[in-house]
Amino acid sequence: MSQETRLKLLEGALRTVREQGIAKASARAIATTAGVNQALVFYHFGSVDELLAESCRHGARQRVERYRERLAGVSTLGELLAFGREMHQEERDHGSVAALAQLLAGAQTQPRLGPATAAGLDLWIAEIETVLVRVLADSPLGEFADPAGLARAVSASFVGLELYEGVDPEGAERALDALERLAELATVLDGLGPLGRRAVRHRIQRHTAG
Repeated sequence: MSQETRLKLLEGALRTVREQGIAKASARAIATTAGVNQALVFYHFGSVDELLAESCRHGARQRVERYRERLAGVSTLGELLAFGREMHQEERDHGSVAALAQLLAGAQTQPRLGPATAAGLDLWIAEIETVLVRVLADSPLGEFADPAGLARAVSASFVGLELYEGVDPEGAERALDALERLAELATVLDGLGPLGRRAVRHRIQRHTAG
């Protein structure tokens, strides 16, 4: 029963943040959403901040696990960018990215949320970095790109698009279209033969050396 109550509170916290925002995620609001007594928030987690922090990690683990098998099947950078657009739609509909964005915003004024929110993002970053290392290994971009840094840029952009979409849906759509064009370019590069790839690598090396 104790574990069941904790789970209800974790899910209730995420739902409250998604639907009402971080500013209204009080112990009373979360307990009402979870369908439990308000005192159980403090019994199980000590404080609302601790509950929100743990709910961030809990939510990220759930969402990452949902996509792990599909990410394992990605074999090119183009496929990864195309998958990113599909995942953006799914996560937007689910509201999990909106919740993460709210928690990131809350971390600016509630420092205790920072480490947990970063840990939630790190779960996404680790998955994306694993895919990037794999798909860039045989790409002409492999020697130029930094998978670890690129994974962080992609994750940050993912959250940023969620926020941007709320004020400028057309602009967010254009940003996603631009990523699709990058996917097309990546597909062309991946399709080059050995000589073509060698030439691209040579030009990139000259450019970075300069």
